[in-house]
Formats: sequence, C-alpha cells, structure tokens
Amino acid sequence: METEKKLLTPLITDTLELPNRVVMAPMNRRRALNGVPGASAASYFAQRAGAGLIITDNTAVAPNGIGYMGTPGIYNQAQIDGWKRVTDEVHARGGRIFMQLVHAGRIGHYLNNEGQMPLIGPSAVAAEGLIRTAGEIHLPNSEPKEASATDVRRLIEEHIRGAINAIGAGFDGVEIHGAHGFLPEQFLHPHTNRRTDAYGGSIAARSRFLLEIVDGTVAAIGKERTGIRLSPFVKLNDLPDYAEEAETQRYIVSALQEMGILYIHLSDQGPVGKGKIPETYIRDLRRRYDGLVMLAGGYSAESEEAALQAGLADLIAFGRPYIANPDLTERFRLDLPLAAGDPGTYYQGGDGGYTDYPAYDHTFVANTTADCR
Repeated sequence: METEKKLLTPLITDTLELPNRVVMAPMNRRRALNGVPGASAASYFAQRAGAGLIITDNTAVAPNGIGYMGTPGIYNQAQIDGWKRVTDEVHARGGRIFMQLVHAGRIGHYLNNEGQMPLIGPSAVAAEGLIRTAGEIHLPNSEPKEASATDVRRLIEEHIRGAINAIGAGFDGVEIHGAHGFLPEQFLHPHTNRRTDAYGGSIAARSRFLLEIVDGTVAAIGKERTGIRLSPFVKLNDLPDYAEEAETQRYIVSALQEMGILYIHLSDQGPVGKGKIPETYIRDLRRRYDGLVMLAGGYSAESEEAALQAGLADLIAFGRPYIANPDLTERFRLDLPLAAGDPGTYYQGGDGGYTDYPAYDHTFVANTTADCR
C-alpha cells in the first residue's frame, strides 16, 4: 500500500486543526475597487477552500500603504464588510483563512494611494523601478516622506487595528507581511533605514518597528492567531545584501520565539528573486523557534514532500499553482496534472483568469479509461 504523502496529512496543534499541510500562498490579484474585495473574491477563495489554510492577498492597513492598483484594504467599514462575505463563503465550505496585512511603505506611487496620499518610509529613499498607475501608465516609484516619531507610532497602530478589523471580518488569524521589501523590512534594512532615533541604527533599533507590530497584534488578537512572513536573503524591491542580515534575522526569530506566535512563513522567491534562503538558515531557525514553519517559493509536488520529510517545514505554501487549479489539494492527492494559468490576468482583469478556472474533469478521466479497455 502506497504511503500517504505527508503534505496531505492533517496538522493538529493545541490551537489549530488543518486537514492537510497545503497552504494557498498570499497573492495580490489586484481586483479590489477602492480597496473593497468584490463579490467575485468570495467565489475565488471559496473555490480554493480545500487548502489546509488560505492566506489572502496582501491587504493594506492604511490608505497610504496600498502600493499597487487594485490592492484590497482592511482600514474602513466597507472593506471589512467585503471581506466578511469572503470569510463566510470560505467557512461555509469548511475552509480556514488568514489575512495577510501589508503596508507597502516606499513601494508604489502616490497616484495609487487613497486621496493621492504621499508614500511614507523609515527614510526618504525612493525605490528603483516603475509602478503601474491608472491608464496603464508606468511611472517611477514616488519618493517617500520620512516617517516622524508620530508617524511611526501611527503606522504600528494601523497594523494592529488591521488585525483587529480582520478578526472582526471573520478571519481565523492574520499574517504580518515582514518580507519582500515592504515597510517592516524597510525598517530592518540599513539601505532604507537611515534613522538616528530609537528605530534606526543598531539591529535592535531597526527591528523594533516590526517587533512592536507583532507584539501589539499578539496582545490584540492572541499569539495563536498571529503569523509572520519573512524573506531573509531574498532581494526584492531594490534591497541589496547587507552585512548584518543573518544576525538581524536571528535576532528577530529569537524575539518571535519569546512571543510564541503561531508560525513563521519563509518566502523564497527562487527565480524571480536575487537571492535564496539557505537550508542551513532554515535548520538553524527550526532549532531556535518551536512554532510552525511554512515554506513558499516555487515548490513542486516532489520538492515540497522532500522538504516536509526532511523536517524543514510543517506547511508548504503554493502561489501560482493555485491560480489555475482551485482544486490543487485534490490534484496532489490523485496525482492529476496541473493546469497552466494565464500570466496576462495574474495581476489585473475581472472574473476571467480569476474565478473561471475549473476543477479537474473526473468524468472525462473515467470515460477515457473506459474507452481504453
């Protein structure tokens, strides 16, 4: 008898029960209107409720942290109501869903922010590259305003309020986006954080912004409903290597262990990033952190099983495969082929390329098998 894949086995802790270890990774599909997820979002996530856990699009906690056109938010009542429709549909299908909280910081253009609010960051350091704005016009990332002490306190509180709003919208928990060069990682990195106050300079000072967000979120909604995404050594959004990165990440992980949060989600971007998370780092993290570890970044059905069997992770997150395969878990279970998505609709469009990917046609397989006998 063939041994069941570990990926498809339940994960049960004192505070969490998942029917399998397949996670739908956070992907910003950029289809919100004024930050409000539409009716199609409820269908989209409900179609994928077979995942052990769903993590939403990165969702803005403030009107000046949107970053990209069509990004959903969680900072006003209309957005909360829109997300409540999503969680209701997912829970009706027996699914579990966390919201990923994001503030893009210096990434984006002020034209994409609500009320054309200026970008904000730890320091006034503009990111390289272009950003899409209305009318399919691509413009350079705007230069951010340097956050004042008052701004820093407000930004932390906006993340915490976003977590509270997410729970109010029916989410099972939240994931704080501390990766991919967005605001919390901008505070961590000396290239973007040139401050001389309590939030800049030393490793402890640069880590303070992220850790105060996590600490406040734990106090507000509970450690068992709090996860975090990190992307150590992966160079996205114009962040170069820096000498203290390994030490900085060890400092953060030690603090997260003390806080006792539910999970750490490591995002390795593989071919689209400029770096890779070393296996030695993951093994070191597992020795120092006893919560759940989730890995993401170009995993196949074979490589994810190897990572689980090797003890590198408890959960594996899949991004692009979930776009065109709403029944991804079932396809893994039955060793069915995966459908290919349309890259032209990954980050824009309506229902096409969003809710119109079908589940696998088992009737076709049955009929084909019968005809071949």
